[in-house]
Amino acid sequence: MSDSTITPLTQVRLGTTGPEVGAQGFGCMGLSDTYGPTTDVVEARATLERALELGVTLFDTADVYGQGENEKFIAPFVQAHRDEIVLATKFGIGVSATDPALRTIRNDRAYLRACVEGSLTRLGVDVIDLYYMHRRDVSVPVEETVGAMAELVAEGKVKHLGLSEVTAGELRAAQAVHPIAALQSEWSLFSRDIEARIVPAAVELGVALVAYSPLGRGFLTGSFVNAEQELGEDDFRRRQPRFNGPNARANAALLEPVRKIAEGRNATLGQVALAWAQQRSAIHGLTVVPIPGTRSRARVEENTAATRLVLTDSELDLLEPIASRVAGGRSADLTFVSEGRE
Repeated sequence: MSDSTITPLTQVRLGTTGPEVGAQGFGCMGLSDTYGPTTDVVEARATLERALELGVTLFDTADVYGQGENEKFIAPFVQAHRDEIVLATKFGIGVSATDPALRTIRNDRAYLRACVEGSLTRLGVDVIDLYYMHRRDVSVPVEETVGAMAELVAEGKVKHLGLSEVTAGELRAAQAVHPIAALQSEWSLFSRDIEARIVPAAVELGVALVAYSPLGRGFLTGSFVNAEQELGEDDFRRRQPRFNGPNARANAALLEPVRKIAEGRNATLGQVALAWAQQRSAIHGLTVVPIPGTRSRARVEENTAATRLVLTDSELDLLEPIASRVAGGRSADLTFVSEGRE
């Protein structure tokens, strides 16, 4: 499953009126942010080009990634291929200029308007294809925020709206104001809390699910076990509960059935994890677009090849218990995820 043969990805639609995209997207965050410094910028930029060659058309960033630097990083690629890609970015999370570890959430109209102008400028485009509310500011009614976002659609600055890490109730309230093309939430073999209420709401409303961290921030690939011991000081996974100490050791043991399936299929652990995520679409009856990220052309070839791997019922059964046995929460700060608000 690791060959680099170009096979066009299946095209799927985000929401009932949203854009068509390849069945697997690309998460741009790690190209220049979060997972330590990018030592080979040339390879990182070539990875974007290779992803497009392989049929990936949804490219996802946010204004908070590197405090705008990620948008600037992908801007030349975006401008060179503007008519070939679907560009997604987000607003809602702010970072302190004096303390990068201090984050805030804002959803008010004034902040939104400042953010969209900043993103348009950094990306060098006139319109954003898919604009997400990155996180929910519970002090502002979601209807008010989505109403302000809808104004951007009317003004031609944004084409489609998305939400990230909202509850089922918040999704329904938003959809009543303006069509929501996509809901972005963490969904992987290690993170399945959205299946209880959020996924059924998305099915009911005709909203696509864009699955971020489908590889469990790299943990599901087996590329590291203990973040504190193996990853650099500026890699944020060192602060994530699942990837450190006893949690990391316990969770590494959960990869055994993934490894068993991978060996039997001549695939990688990551491909099995991505195949599982891709098959959520058929299992739950909604459009699902995983957005793994990488700085490597070889890895993006590996990732897209996973769209051609279909797991059997018996293989899915082997993987089913994993999420319920994961040690540690998916975030060190639950105010930044929907989990716990329902």
